[in-house]
Amino acid sequence: MAKHAEAHHDHSHHEHSGKNLVEAAQESLTEAGEQWTDMRESVFTELARHDRPVSAYDIADNLSAARGKRVAPNSVYRILDLFVANNLAMRVESANAFLANTHPGCEHDCIFLVCDLCGEATHVDNDDVSRKVRAIAKERDFKPERPVIEIRGLCKACA
Repeated sequence: MAKHAEAHHDHSHHEHSGKNLVEAAQESLTEAGEQWTDMRESVFTELARHDRPVSAYDIADNLSAARGKRVAPNSVYRILDLFVANNLAMRVESANAFLANTHPGCEHDCIFLVCDLCGEATHVDNDDVSRKVRAIAKERDFKPERPVIEIRGLCKACA
């Protein structure tokens, strides 16, 4: 789970963690008409236990070790893509890595502060910035599907 910076948004949502987060993700995915399979639960649970962005390969390796049989990274990627499409996970594009969304189903554009030294990614919810980015795209007759803004630099601990 990414650290969440002070949020600025026009609605309220509840941050979930632990078992509650997995249950909220399951509820959100099934409400979207998708199935919550054992493999999807395993991938989400593994994703949610990390505080920093994690790759599909790391998730596959960890699940393979836990299950005693190989889990293909391609299968994990497909599941993670489904999670991103349904707002259960966020993708840190520059790291090709993923974070669990601690408020599943709640749509926000991804704004990340990514530390170049330790890899920490802090997710920032800011509806004002999101609206402005989407307005810029609309002014140029461009339909944004999933805006992602990443600010690279040094976190407080590494600065």
